[in-house]
Amino acid sequence: MRLYFPARAWSLIVALAASPAVAQHVVPKPAQSYTGQETRAIATLSSEDVAALMAGKGWGLAKPAELNGYPGPAHVLELAGKLQLTDAQKRRVELIFKRMEQRAKSLGPRYVAAEAALDRVFKSGATNTGSLETLLRDAERLRSELRRAHLQAHVETTPILSQDQRKKYAELRGYGAGDNAGEHGHQQHKH
Repeated sequence: MRLYFPARAWSLIVALAASPAVAQHVVPKPAQSYTGQETRAIATLSSEDVAALMAGKGWGLAKPAELNGYPGPAHVLELAGKLQLTDAQKRRVELIFKRMEQRAKSLGPRYVAAEAALDRVFKSGATNTGSLETLLRDAERLRSELRRAHLQAHVETTPILSQDQRKKYAELRGYGAGDNAGEHGHQQHKH
């Protein structure tokens, strides 16, 4: 099937294709290099990643919650004074945080070990489909459990705060005017 365009349309197509704005999206860029990362103890994790995971830190796993109006317990506690938390709110958030931290400190080292095992198999040259499947399943299961622990803590924390506190949290964390902050969790906010 042959398409016919008026001469004017061809001029526009050629002009657009030649423009730098279009060319940067059409012309493939060279692949990013992992130079320097080959010396890592575990290829997929930096030393900072390992330290964060071993300490039960968030490691960015709760971003879907944090950036969509579900405050995290660690940051809520850091901002307790500015959020004007009541003693009861603070106690509830502390319990959520302790539970999450305990779970994360248990899962983080196990996840690091699973990634190290995967890395060792590739370093040894003894990789096969069966071992790869098992190692991947273990690492991803642990990562998923770790992520759930962090996300669940955000979900549990949100209804403890008032809508105003959630908006203030978003502002204090630098998320604009907190436009999303008060919209979530209010269905559950029945105390």
